[in-house]
Amino acid sequence: MDLDLIRQLAVPNDTKILLAVVDGLGGLPHPETGRSELQAANTRHLDRLAAESACGLTIPVAHGVTPGSGPGHLALFGYDPLRYTVGRGVLEGLGIDFDLQPQDVAARGNFCTLDDQGRITDRRAGRIDTEQSAALCQVLREIELPGVRLFVEPVREHRFLLVLRPQEAGELSDQLADTDPQREGVPPLAPRALAPEAEATAELVRRFVASARERLDGCQPANGLTLRGFARHPQLPCFPEVFRLRAVAVAVYPMYRGLAKLVGMTVLPTGSTYDDEVETLRQHWDELDFFFIHYKAADSAGEDGDFEAKVAALEAFDQAVPKLRELAPDVLMIAGDHSTPSVLAGHSWHPVPFLLHSKLVRRDEVDAFSESACLRGSLGIFPATEALPLAMAHAQRFSKYGA
Repeated sequence: MDLDLIRQLAVPNDTKILLAVVDGLGGLPHPETGRSELQAANTRHLDRLAAESACGLTIPVAHGVTPGSGPGHLALFGYDPLRYTVGRGVLEGLGIDFDLQPQDVAARGNFCTLDDQGRITDRRAGRIDTEQSAALCQVLREIELPGVRLFVEPVREHRFLLVLRPQEAGELSDQLADTDPQREGVPPLAPRALAPEAEATAELVRRFVASARERLDGCQPANGLTLRGFARHPQLPCFPEVFRLRAVAVAVYPMYRGLAKLVGMTVLPTGSTYDDEVETLRQHWDELDFFFIHYKAADSAGEDGDFEAKVAALEAFDQAVPKLRELAPDVLMIAGDHSTPSVLAGHSWHPVPFLLHSKLVRRDEVDAFSESACLRGSLGIFPATEALPLAMAHAQRFSKYGA
């Protein structure tokens, strides 16, 4: 279902839709036990909810395609991620309320740890705290590049934002390859233009990276950096206008706040924990129609390759499920933006467990919330872009199509 059709069918009413995204939800079996993180976790609340819901598995982008968090979330918001592409740099900028200008080129940066040969030994520099990251950003702000104004802003932990803003006539290009090789044991990649018109911008980034390497030398554990998601600010259809929903987002991490802002959702201020997010949700529940709430810990543990930590993160999320149900949403979706199996220590292409709970739902035979259980669900394996239209229908927010 495309956004034009949704715009035609959407009707307002007083029903409420809650989308709870467990980042990196899906996993793979542990080689010793044959059980995934969801199967190993004690998730009695999720299992009970699944037994009262319609279940399935979502495909964020396409079969066999490993998605980033940006495309994964856009799909759950109803946007085709192959049509609406958004660079990570823009999302980080919006997430920290940076005033991105149309001519800016933004990139997401990671501080990392390099060995004596310049090879990455830790892509996240031990997840240094935000205060340490801010101090390093201050050092990098001293770098000067010809013809551009440079911004280096801390985001959260090891993450930072790089923005290049032209000071002279001419345009910068965002057609640049990532310098993050997405694995350890190899050096960061050299900045590279993806189109001839991007060569001048690539040279500026090369100068930045070379100067940054000199200034970070000896700064353990963050003695290097990688860059990815070079982008300029895109224009996307406005979510509240398309779906006719008063929509808000509750998220701790800046990137997910940025995603919500990009599509026109209101982002509510909240605390630093998931319990804070749930309390923020509760405080604003009577005011709005659509609520997106984000849970990060499962993805972080999966990316660290820590199976037991991901199990614990899933169990912690499970303990919050009763509080979500107490709000009595007309439609409750538990979804993931992508799978992050601990055995891969990264994102993967595997379909993601999904459930939809509503008084109008046709329950299926699923009796647990896991990859194998959801495979037996009535929703089957379906594109994540169809999740929100399903919710709209169950919330009775679609008119009939045709005569």
